[in-house]
Amino acid sequence: MSNNAKQSSPSTISKCDVTSNINPEKNISLVNGIIRLTYHESILQDTIKAYVVYGDVGNAIDGKSAIEGLPIIGTEDLRLEFEDNREEKIKVDMIVNKVTPAYEDGSKNVVSLELVSEEFIRNEMGENRCRTRETGLVSDHIEKIFKDRLKSKKKLDIEPAANEYNFVGNSRKPFYMMNLLCKQGIPAGSPEGVTAGFLFFETADGYHFKSIEGLFKQEKKKSYIFNNSTDTQGTPAGYDGKILDHQSKSSINVQSKMNMGAYKTKIVLFNAYDCKYEVIEQTAEEVKEDVELAGKDLPKFNSKFDSDQKDYTRTTLYLVDSGTLPDGDTQEQVEGSTLPNFEAVRTLNQSIRRYNQLFSGMMEVTIAGDFSLHAGDIIFVDIFSVQAEKDDTLNRESGGLYIIADLCHFLDANGSYTKLNLARDSFGRKGNHSTTTAV
Repeated sequence: MSNNAKQSSPSTISKCDVTSNINPEKNISLVNGIIRLTYHESILQDTIKAYVVYGDVGNAIDGKSAIEGLPIIGTEDLRLEFEDNREEKIKVDMIVNKVTPAYEDGSKNVVSLELVSEEFIRNEMGENRCRTRETGLVSDHIEKIFKDRLKSKKKLDIEPAANEYNFVGNSRKPFYMMNLLCKQGIPAGSPEGVTAGFLFFETADGYHFKSIEGLFKQEKKKSYIFNNSTDTQGTPAGYDGKILDHQSKSSINVQSKMNMGAYKTKIVLFNAYDCKYEVIEQTAEEVKEDVELAGKDLPKFNSKFDSDQKDYTRTTLYLVDSGTLPDGDTQEQVEGSTLPNFEAVRTLNQSIRRYNQLFSGMMEVTIAGDFSLHAGDIIFVDIFSVQAEKDDTLNRESGGLYIIADLCHFLDANGSYTKLNLARDSFGRKGNHSTTTAV
């Protein structure tokens, strides 16, 4: 496991059942041969994934190993269930995507099974590609692609978008098209022009189409503390658990932020239909008051380099896509794309900035296995520099509210632990260290 193995929590893998593709009535449990299980969720990934390291000892089926006897050759159905010591369970139906040798062991054949969601496979199938021209709300497009192209029967937790968007599928894969649409979504009820940007991702609970703004407006799910105390001292009052290990992943790179347009961006929109162009500029400070931030401050550029606040650090050229134009004949479409009224590129510019801001602060933490957490949850962390729990030992810059960007549960014979990659869209701490007043 890791050097945190002695502090990991007990866990149980109750089910890992594989059904044969060749004979659907033939199935086998791999539970007793599992050496290690890792389970992944991410707000930046379309589907969940899991990896099972399995020791195939033989004589499982008709005198053969499970891999050979079933056989496991890819796209088998697999039912996976596991539970932590608080009886929090994860139950997922997955598909075998890869079977690869893991490492050499003289007593058994050790293989690694990569498991993916059913939608992962459907996304790769040619008949499911998006080909038609569609008009309507961005959130309606997401729901239609999810049901008609991915043919998914899973729960879809969808946040309504306020804006319409037209597009031509051009034979794009469903996930690719949905991620393009994420960049064109504006959350319903949000201040105009500042909060564009959605995410589409899967957790054990189903799929989610959520705005970045909406995710940061959630109530915190849990609170965690790192104070260098031993495990025998227990978790301090007001917290749900202890951080076993943490590492700041944030780095300051001004050039990179300039290139991404974190300070100020300029976009040039050219309309080939009437040979006109428009210049659109926006600064981070202009949107600060209307955006729900997890921390206190957005990145601010030194005024000595731009005293009149007119300079920009990123320029992008866009062409008006015919698929985005309003309905009607050619003349009506040209008239409908009059630049002041054409919002698609503005929305894209706003969403790109919001995506870049999302990772202004990053931290990796390890906790005892907690299967109640999911990618997209908001948690609160307190980081103390020494064992003594006093206000003056609190790291006020690194602590505070974070979104779980990536989550990985690790399970083996020693127990389980959970590794979280945390992110937030701003710097500094909002609120004090008390978990009752942090939000």
